Amino acid sequence: MKRRTVGSRAASSGPVVAAVGAALLVTGCGAGQITQTDTQVAAINGTSVDAGSIAIRNAEVAYPETNGSEPAVYPKGSDAGTTIWLVNQSGKADELLSASTEAAADVTLEGSRTVPAYRTLVLGPGQSATGDEVSGDPTRGSLTLNGLTRDLRPGQMIDLTLTFRDAGAVTFELPITVPEEPRTSDSASSSHEGGGH
Repeated sequence: MKRRTVGSRAASSGPVVAAVGAALLVTGCGAGQITQTDTQVAAINGTSVDAGSIAIRNAEVAYPETNGSEPAVYPKGSDAGTTIWLVNQSGKADELLSASTEAAADVTLEGSRTVPAYRTLVLGPGQSATGDEVSGDPTRGSLTLNGLTRDLRPGQMIDLTLTFRDAGAVTFELPITVPEEPRTSDSASSSHEGGGH
């Protein structure tokens, strides 16, 4: 039966196979060449996961502050802010009860913990005031990782557990933000400055 099905589609799939083959030939033309993107750090988007009626979106640890000469890192024992959007997709308000991670000694929740019905609670660094309900601004709070148990660098992931009153607990991977602008290695920059062939 399976062989018959594949065989009956062979004739009609001719143009598709030809198109795929052409795409592979075009892609193959660049194989083996050094490109400007081969030394760039890939961007990592914030995590998206659902916990019951709560949609967790754009969840990430903020990029470490640096003066430019030092590597971007959160040293062990330091604190790290996060950005997390909690979207309530139900007609009943929920509440963020707690947060925990093995990557920090403690997690501090400040500001609002309520996720209003059909609205959003935004957790971000320094955001502790409740939003303006009239203008439609989301409710705001903050979630800070205190006393990191190890060094954290951009591109790494840690596990974070959020527990809601109604939606329950959910554990997901939280990335440490990478720079918005791609970075290249020193060797790549020096080869471009040297004039190249």
